[in-house]
Order: sequence, then C-alpha cells, then structure tokens
Amino acid sequence: METLTNCPICNLTHFNPFLVCIDNTVSRETFQIIQCNSCGFKFTNPRPEEKELGKYYKSEEYVSHSNTKKGFINSTYQSVRKYTLLKKLQLISKFYKTGKILDIGCGTGEFLNTCKNAKWQTLGIEPDDDAREMAIQNYGLDVKGEEELKNLPDASFDIITMWHVLEHVPKLNERIDELKRLIKSKGVIIIAVPNCNSLDAKVYKENWAAYDVPRHLYHFTPNDMETLFKNHEMKVFRIMPMIFDSFYVSMLSEKIKTGKTNIIRSTWNGLRSNIAALKSGRTSSSQIYLIRKA
Repeated sequence: METLTNCPICNLTHFNPFLVCIDNTVSRETFQIIQCNSCGFKFTNPRPEEKELGKYYKSEEYVSHSNTKKGFINSTYQSVRKYTLLKKLQLISKFYKTGKILDIGCGTGEFLNTCKNAKWQTLGIEPDDDAREMAIQNYGLDVKGEEELKNLPDASFDIITMWHVLEHVPKLNERIDELKRLIKSKGVIIIAVPNCNSLDAKVYKENWAAYDVPRHLYHFTPNDMETLFKNHEMKVFRIMPMIFDSFYVSMLSEKIKTGKTNIIRSTWNGLRSNIAALKSGRTSSSQIYLIRKA
C-alpha cells in the first residue's frame, strides 16, 4: 500500500476521513476515502501500489474489461452502450467530422470501432492485456499499452477521450500534462468521470457503486475538475450529464446495499438523481467534461 501525503489538486497536507468502503467487485478488502481540508477533494488513501493495482481488475464482473452479458445489470449495460456509443460519436462530430482520435483506456474497443467505422483515424491505449487483445482481435484496432503514451508525438490528436478512466490513473497530474502535450492547439479533450456530489452518491453513501475502491483512486466533483485543469492552464468549457449512469449506478448500488437487484427502487433513485441534476446542472451521477487549452 502507498499513502499520499499531499492533495493531488491543491498540494496541501491536511485531510479528514470521509468514508470507509468495501471493494465489492474483487477482494472484499476495506479502503478509506479521505477529504482534503483545504479544497475538499476526495481520494482513496492509502491505496494499492501501482504495480499491485492490476489484480483488482481481475473479475468477470468488471464489465468494461470482460464484456460479459451475464445477469440483468450487465445485460442492461451492454444494451444501453449501443445507444451511448452513437451519442459519443455525435459529440465528437460537433467539433470535427473526421480527424485523429486517441481513446485512453479504450477497454475492449467498442467506442474506437464506432469511430473507425465513421472514418476517423483511431488509436487506443489500454493497460489491461486481455482487454487490449480483444480490441485488436475483434475489431482490428491499433491499440497500445499505456507505456506507449510517452512515445506519441506532440500535438498529434484532434480529439482525446477518456471515458471513466481518469479516476483510475495513479499519476494524476502527470496524465493531465500528457493530455496537454498530445492535443492539438484547437483540439478538444473529452473526459467522463463519476460525480460524488450527485444525489445518488448521497443516498447510497458507502454503498455508492461509483466509489468502486480501490480501482477509483479519485472521486471528483465539477469544482475539482475545473480546478485541476486550470492548474494545468486548460479550461473546462462545457459540462454535460450522463443520464443513463444514474440508473446504472443506482442498480449496482442497490445490489451492494441489499444484495438484491431492486429495479423499482434503483430506477426511482436514478430518476430522482437526474431530476436534481436538471435543477442544478452540476450534480449528475456522471458528467462529461469538454476541455481545451486556455
């Protein structure tokens, strides 16, 4: 285990305990989330050393790597993904009709394949060997290991995406610098992360599935994301909700809390969360951040 002594966002050193959560996916180990006294940022601390993190992803339940359709929740995830892939393509197409796109943490390659079929030049980065091999074998994609990021030339990409990936990255600020180096001057970085300021996070507390310790090392709010990128001379210029995530995360959370898939209750909590997000604009269960160089 390693313990961070400085806040990854404000670099100060005084923290308070926030929550204690169980790894419900792989290990059943207990992990603590702490909160920075200064800026309020929440992060898992202590956490597994970087070389040990891989073993916490080795589960058929980790759907973005396994592509499993077993069970109602995983089946629902796969069905909804077909729709969300098209919405993601529509989003990047608002900025460029085609171009060069880098998807970091591309998993088994479904999004990159959607882009490839729309005539984009695609490159994926995926640290998990099994997921990377599936992307290559199933779709003929160019997917490299994470160590190859540093070898990519500067200002190479029109669009860089990280769909629910930034919260997993051990060296957070180094990754932001890498994104800034790789994006073109007028390019757009698109990042989706869970929002621990959402209503469903407050309802489920330590059972909120999107805390997902220890795989999720950081637990962002919109203010955190804006401050983080401002620190690196970049700007969040738009924030968008991920409507389906409220329902999906509530289903997972309900199962963690009660041991059962309560469709009615989780749908109600997902709906409540989305309604609250509509009122505030910044409290969706997961949010998409559109970012440019300042």
